[in-house]
Amino acid sequence: MTDLDLKEKLILVTGGAGFLGRQVVDQLVKAGANLQKITIPRSRDYDLREMDACQRVVQNQEIIIHLAAHVGGIGLNREKPAELFYDNLMMGTQLIHAAYQAGVEKFVCVGSICAYPKFTPVPFKEDDLWNGYPEETNAIGGIAKKALLIQLQSYRQQYGFNSIFLLPVNLYGPEDNFDPSSSHVIPALIRKVHEAQQRGEKTLPVWGDGTPSREFLYSTDAARAIVMATQKYNDPDPVNLGTHYEITIRDLVELICELMEFDGELVWETDKPNGQPRRYLDTERAKEKFGFTAHMEFKQGLKNTIDWYRQHPE
Repeated sequence: MTDLDLKEKLILVTGGAGFLGRQVVDQLVKAGANLQKITIPRSRDYDLREMDACQRVVQNQEIIIHLAAHVGGIGLNREKPAELFYDNLMMGTQLIHAAYQAGVEKFVCVGSICAYPKFTPVPFKEDDLWNGYPEETNAIGGIAKKALLIQLQSYRQQYGFNSIFLLPVNLYGPEDNFDPSSSHVIPALIRKVHEAQQRGEKTLPVWGDGTPSREFLYSTDAARAIVMATQKYNDPDPVNLGTHYEITIRDLVELICELMEFDGELVWETDKPNGQPRRYLDTERAKEKFGFTAHMEFKQGLKNTIDWYRQHPE
């Protein structure tokens, strides 16, 4: 099948004004899309938890890239699990149904790596997605997103609805969310180190014991992967998006401290949750099916993110 020509397509990008969304819009334009034909709905105008809003926003659209999500780190997951489940499920399931009803040509759904089981064999393969319950602190959002995968596969089977489901690993990069109440691990750590330096502190408290591992995908790489899949991939099977590079939280914290020139003592708060033990993806399907491999070297990506935050401290 030839690549989908984006040049004249009417494209809706939910979450298009967000951290990943701005990068996706930029990559769409680089891939030939007309910026004037890209619609970015704002939550103040379209509450995607309401079916009426979903039906209005999908009218006359040809491609939908669904990025909008209510997400955060372990803290938010523990504090507001009901909101996270409801918001993510309702936004996705109603938007998918409205898109099918409106005759949308292609639906691209971006899921969550939190959907994987807690003790998934490493590296995570897409075929292991259903072999167990997700890690408890991440389960709510992950299960809501997995439900959307089943919905898309069902609509494909019954209605021939062309849709794909992508599983990006933890994202990071400039313009990330650095709010400590809802940020993920890299922006949370960068802000924590920066504020410790500002206060002249000599210790840095860190949740957990540092043993879990994570994989991180630079936002520009993630956006490029999403656009490549939009153009080239049309199968029902979910696809991992990652770098095939794993780092422990301990090594991550030490690397951030090194890059930020913080020489204080790390204090591991072992009474706080670690989260999933390991997170490391098999990325062969993305490479095989639509030719994606990550470009950004991790240390350089961290430097870029740190530099951006220092120029835009909150």
